[in-house]
Amino acid sequence: MAIKKNALFSRSQNESEYDSFHDLGKIGKRLRDASPDILRILRQSRKLDAARNNIYDFLDARERFLLKGEHGIPPLERCVIHDCINAFRSIIAPLHEKVAGFSALENLWKFARAEPDAYPANVSPGFLMEFYHIFSGISGKADIYPEYRKNGQVKPEFLKFHGRRAARIRMNVLDQMAEEIDGYFERYPGGMEKDILLKRRQNRKRILRYFKASLKDWNNYFWQLKNVICDHRTLTDLIQLSEEEVTALSRAEKAKIPWGITPYYLSLMDYDRSQEYDHAVRAQVIPVPQYIDCMIENLKKGKIALDFMGEQDTSPEALITRRYPKIAIIKPFNTCPQICVYCQRNWEIEAVHDPKAMAPWETIYKALSWFDEHPGIQDVLITGGDPCMMRDRQIERILSILSKKSHIYRIRIGTRTPVTIPMRWTDSLIRILLKYHDPGRREIAIVTHYEHSSEITPESLQAIRKVRKAGMNVYNQEVFTVENSRRFESSRLRRDLRLIGVAPYYTFNMKGKDETRHMMAPIARLLQERKEEARLLPGLDRTDEPVFNVPRLGKNHLRAWQDHILVMIMPDGSRMYELHPWEKNISLMPPYYYTDVPIYDYLKNLAERGEDIRDYKTIWYYF
Repeated sequence: MAIKKNALFSRSQNESEYDSFHDLGKIGKRLRDASPDILRILRQSRKLDAARNNIYDFLDARERFLLKGEHGIPPLERCVIHDCINAFRSIIAPLHEKVAGFSALENLWKFARAEPDAYPANVSPGFLMEFYHIFSGISGKADIYPEYRKNGQVKPEFLKFHGRRAARIRMNVLDQMAEEIDGYFERYPGGMEKDILLKRRQNRKRILRYFKASLKDWNNYFWQLKNVICDHRTLTDLIQLSEEEVTALSRAEKAKIPWGITPYYLSLMDYDRSQEYDHAVRAQVIPVPQYIDCMIENLKKGKIALDFMGEQDTSPEALITRRYPKIAIIKPFNTCPQICVYCQRNWEIEAVHDPKAMAPWETIYKALSWFDEHPGIQDVLITGGDPCMMRDRQIERILSILSKKSHIYRIRIGTRTPVTIPMRWTDSLIRILLKYHDPGRREIAIVTHYEHSSEITPESLQAIRKVRKAGMNVYNQEVFTVENSRRFESSRLRRDLRLIGVAPYYTFNMKGKDETRHMMAPIARLLQERKEEARLLPGLDRTDEPVFNVPRLGKNHLRAWQDHILVMIMPDGSRMYELHPWEKNISLMPPYYYTDVPIYDYLKNLAERGEDIRDYKTIWYYF
């Protein structure tokens, strides 16, 4: 279905902004034209401190002008101007230059005083593009609302009328929006669609032939676990891989970097390498050379170097992690049916079939007893690894002990098995969970991890239905990556999850681990997705919260300007943020400084994937 581009994402009036995306000369010229006033101030200031003071005076005057209200600029347009002023004011602060170890202002000052066709040698096109948009915003030329820029229209057409006529005009616009959203949804086929189902049945037949197995074997989760693919030769027999992927997998095996794919999850991948439907599936479990290189380097420093989240510093007892007053984590089992490349606990996992994955019962009992000493903890998350890799009797033993602690009213099971090996959800496992699910007194809740609508399959649906029929709730935590960050791609997932009985819970910004930077989407894109896409869904489809999991401290809620501030634009165009801890306004805790992936690089990646980056033009204005 062709997507109509009228109601939601009107194209920029400045088409050349995107046509010359890679032309440094044109980017530099646009930066000079974006705000002649700022460039003049920088050019005429003989010293850097004078430039800073003069810019502050200019921004103050610009803000006072806006607050006078004698300009006729619409309120929403003024909001963009204020945001850009605040962003620039923050970036040029001496305090933030010390934090970042870099001065964007100094480079802009040099740029303004250089020859017209020159730009600083130590900054990137992404750096220039950031300030082109900030300066455009300050000047009132952000072009977020092209109808205003084009003809001065300050309010929608329907607001000029009343009653039924106004309603009908409004309905035409809303119908157009709905049609456009549906058009995007159709770009991302889900795993329940007929042609995808047919492909995957053929994949299953091919995999079963290879293993000389039957459909009965396929539906037995012990068979699935026994035949997890964790060597590159087997994988190359079953799907096409690039030479680069084969080399990366081979190096991973030699370096003892764990990876693995269940036969079931492999059936979600196409045999060929077109990645038309399975790009998000492949990317999660097939590591790339960059990942392997970083992992090998970190392993040389010792495994603790991979503990990005600083869990060792929040573990008061072996197997326990605690960052919040009322909830704690217990990790009795430290491997999974397969390994996600962006896993925050990959540093703890030795192998998919590690015989030492189950912690000694003596250690588990001691960890469980620790909860008796802390009655304020009333919600316990059993995670790992994947606790559903344990045998039924092992799961029941842990649940039976936790359920005897009267202060615990919720036990969560953090598991990806509904996605990676849904046949694990046997009637026997459901009976065990149901035994300890006591509505009004104690809840057993399942927290799982779907990344893409293509992972929603009849088998996965069946697993979720068993849990829901037993009266238990299922929640989803999505990791926001390049692979699910296109327009309405995550929105499609939310809608499809609700249809199978899974509630969207968290959308995680990817952690800034070096080995997975190739998969990261900028914070600005997640903020944009939340406001311009998720917000258009019915309320029950958008119950998730976008968060950044801060090392050692916990979740930062990514709401614009509330729990983070923009500190600096770095030479490569990346944004440095000051992320505030959840204790903000409660307890004096230090912030966390995080350097994001450049928006410019992200958009180039999307363009290489066939996206029209003009559809993402407002991303620059989410600070």
